[in-house]
Amino acid sequence: MTVQLIVTHPGSAHKDDFLACSLLAHLHGVPIQRREPTADDLADPSICVVDVGGAHEPKQNNFDHHQFARDAPPICALSLVLQSMGLYEDALAFCAWLRPAEWLDTLGPNKAAELMEIPRVALGALNSPIDMTLLNRFAKESEVNPDSPIYQVMCMVGEDIVNYLTSLRERLDYLKANGQYWTIETDGETIQALFVEKSEAISEDPSFGLYAFIESEGKADQIQATVCPDRRGGGYSLTRYNDSQRLDFSQIESDDDVRFAHKRGFVAKVSTTDPTRLKELLKNGVVKSVS
Repeated sequence: MTVQLIVTHPGSAHKDDFLACSLLAHLHGVPIQRREPTADDLADPSICVVDVGGAHEPKQNNFDHHQFARDAPPICALSLVLQSMGLYEDALAFCAWLRPAEWLDTLGPNKAAELMEIPRVALGALNSPIDMTLLNRFAKESEVNPDSPIYQVMCMVGEDIVNYLTSLRERLDYLKANGQYWTIETDGETIQALFVEKSEAISEDPSFGLYAFIESEGKADQIQATVCPDRRGGGYSLTRYNDSQRLDFSQIESDDDVRFAHKRGFVAKVSTTDPTRLKELLKNGVVKSVS
């Protein structure tokens, strides 16, 4: 059945309901009403009821979490909408903002700050005027229609979340099939690098997804560098992974095939495309141990 309407609660708006409605607005392009739902709303699968109504019934398009037990996992209406779209696991793994959003909405600011390992006052300091304006404007409306500016922004937010997660999943699958792990030995030192060969499939943004892929592979503590095609040139980019201090690419800045090496040593752009030479440049960038 085609969705005709989105209903969410009136009063204050929070990231949870705002983002959940943004995803649904992007998917369905239908009006959002901010009011208490009726029994008919909950029974009608053409109406998405979000963060209100006391029911989680994905087939009926009901996405509330407030009826869950006190000790239930801290998931919110946004989580439930993402689950219904098949995007929740990837969002939880690769969107660092999702878990804190769940904690804030279900556990409150004090517990959320504790779990984030930050002072409680830091939560307020991290609030952006962008967040406050969007939530306040959304909260003031009883109905948000597709021709309103706030609705159009919500659709952009929903679209960007969906596009990021779907394109990231495609890139992770690509890297799983095509990425290579290099081991570089020099003077008793061993470093590992992830190498991605130049390809039309990744030409638009060659470095996209590298960090997420390394983390998903469980190799965050093993990799020191990434080597991927340089989007602004014909060669490759050598980059320290997680700013590993075992590499300093300023050591190779005088090499003929090095177009640029940052003075702080975290990145170098090289013209060579030969894997043997790329490995040699990595080797020359290793910081020698001081005995």
